Amino acid sequence: MLKLTKKADYALMAMKHLAENDDQGAHSAKDVADAFGIPPEALAKILQRLAKAGLLHSQHGINGGYTLGRPAHTISAFEVIRAIDGPLFITSCVTVRGECDQSDRCNIREPLRKVNESIEAVLKRIKISHMREEPEEPAAEAAKPAELVTIT
Repeated sequence: MLKLTKKADYALMAMKHLAENDDQGAHSAKDVADAFGIPPEALAKILQRLAKAGLLHSQHGINGGYTLGRPAHTISAFEVIRAIDGPLFITSCVTVRGECDQSDRCNIREPLRKVNESIEAVLKRIKISHMREEPEEPAAEAAKPAELVTIT
């Protein structure tokens, strides 16, 4: 099962929070951690990684803290996840090395590569500025069709 790490979850939550409160200036790691009940030490390390990746600016001093490194509409969920978890691979054969015990007999390497690329493309389209809770539509109303991925 493809699953984001808790660190990536926290990173996305923090980025969304900073984007929504950008007009209030810098926010400390403790303030963001307190807002979501995240362990402050863990969030501080996550925010430092995001700053190192250029997604956040870190300001020291009495009014210091973190602000977005770029406008929220230019930062993708993919960038945030990659900064925290590294490259996204759904299976070992999609890695840079692309080797496993079944390499010479594998008949699903290409389809899995396409799945990996599709997931990456979706995450690149999701911008921090777009991450918001959508109200659920009543069951009677027609829901928007889900995006489908075709593997050929």
